[in-house]
Amino acid sequence: MNKRVVITGLGVVAPNGVGLENFERAIKAGQSGIEYFETLKEMKFSCCIGGIPEVSEELKLAYLTPLQLRNFTSSGILYACMAGIDAWKDAGLTFAEEEPFWDSGCIFGAGISGVEKMREATYKLDSGKVKRLGSTTVMQTMASGVSAYLGGIIGLGNQVTTNSSACATGTEAILLAYERIQAGKAIRMIAGSSSEHGPYIWGGFDAMRVMTYKHSETPTKGSRPMSATASGFVPGCGGGALILETLESALARNAKIYAEILGGAVNSGGQRIGGTMTAPNSVSVQRCIKAAIHNAGIQAEDIDLINGHLTATVKDPVEIQNWVTALGRQGKDFPYIHSLKSMIGHCLSAAGAIESVAAVLGLKNNFIFPSINCDDLHPEIAELIAKDRIPDQIIDTDKVDIVAKASFGFGDVNSCLIFKKIAI
Repeated sequence: MNKRVVITGLGVVAPNGVGLENFERAIKAGQSGIEYFETLKEMKFSCCIGGIPEVSEELKLAYLTPLQLRNFTSSGILYACMAGIDAWKDAGLTFAEEEPFWDSGCIFGAGISGVEKMREATYKLDSGKVKRLGSTTVMQTMASGVSAYLGGIIGLGNQVTTNSSACATGTEAILLAYERIQAGKAIRMIAGSSSEHGPYIWGGFDAMRVMTYKHSETPTKGSRPMSATASGFVPGCGGGALILETLESALARNAKIYAEILGGAVNSGGQRIGGTMTAPNSVSVQRCIKAAIHNAGIQAEDIDLINGHLTATVKDPVEIQNWVTALGRQGKDFPYIHSLKSMIGHCLSAAGAIESVAAVLGLKNNFIFPSINCDDLHPEIAELIAKDRIPDQIIDTDKVDIVAKASFGFGDVNSCLIFKKIAI
């Protein structure tokens, strides 16, 4: 029999809030974490705004030792460690002392790791200073550095690995961890993802012209999902983590339960039928949504809220059309839908995890956070769904029972999760 899987801990490091309390306060208020960066202008970026979490040197010391920090330059690994440690503690769990926790593991995703360290290493190699690379270069630049650091800090003895599926990474990590627990191969898993910040991550997207070139004077207005005046996404970064475990384990230790994961699905469009390396195949997106609903054992009409991917690009109307087609619902019959990217920008590989934390917080604490900067709804979207389906202010409600969370990534890959308010 498949195990029921619940969420018992959350951790988040986001541009508009570090830590659950700050983050929840920010998303309820529709508070943006997007700022203008003079450095980007000096480097000739078209997009000079972005979202970076506020993490002081003092705060770093609450998570990592001075020795670790002295050899530590990867912001992505830092965000992962902070979010993962917070989630673990939020679940009421302690770190392993002698033996590792054989029944607990980690699937923590990343897009790329240790870019600054890699850049530093390249300069040293090019100048013939291979012996000066340092002992942490490999650990910080290997793809699995994110999960390796976090697994070592806590003492995880089950599967410890890193997945990478572009912007679908975070939701995919959660689904992979869910499936491992459901299959009886683990009792507990940390699932999440992180993304590094800065020009060496964001530069390629600026060159592709998919980021907004406007709003340097009004950065908080720059990320505009579903808006007629959306001009491209705003880059962000950070990390999100969720503790997944069996329902029986959570009940046995009287743990706080945020929500249940009913199921989900991942697939790929194969870069066919209109899908490309950078654009989704609509048929595969619709199939992924339908497969997630089927896997969760629910009906399309059961979905009360959609936490969309919705990046503020020309693909937003296409995403809404895909939801309308997959669910067979439109107009006022369409579920509520919102985009956290309106407040924090597109956090790339961290997006799915941070947005899942937001979705689960709303489900547990009975609110729908607003989707800001959408006062001028895109006309193609207005033809498909009613304007009031997109909340522009917080909605306090206990009527949301099921939330669908989807992410779509470069490479024509898709993932969709179904969260449910816990019923025991």
